Amino acid sequence: MSNQHPIIPPPIVREQWFDDAVRLNSTPKYYIARQAALWGADQQLEACCEWLFMNGYDNSHVTSARLRAARRPKPPTLKEQALEALEALPTPAGQVTADRLDTIRRALEQLDD
Repeated sequence: MSNQHPIIPPPIVREQWFDDAVRLNSTPKYYIARQAALWGADQQLEACCEWLFMNGYDNSHVTSARLRAARRPKPPTLKEQALEALEALPTPAGQVTADRLDTIRRALEQLDD
């Protein structure tokens, strides 16, 4: 297999992954495998977006942005995670009351993300 294939990361990137694995006290082969999978997926996604543009699809920049958002969703914010955790709390008698939960929920909803 040629090292010129666009999905194969350049040597300097692979070396950085190894250095990162050592620095993070991670098993290099697993860390590098994970990084390589992410790299390859990102390269494929960008190739798809470029293909849309090169083949004249209407609003290809909008379509590419939507494709990126769908394939690389952002993790939930801390606020979203807190609200989800709040919804999952049980409310047995003598513990967290519905009124208190509502107060916490309203406070969280007012926070910026």
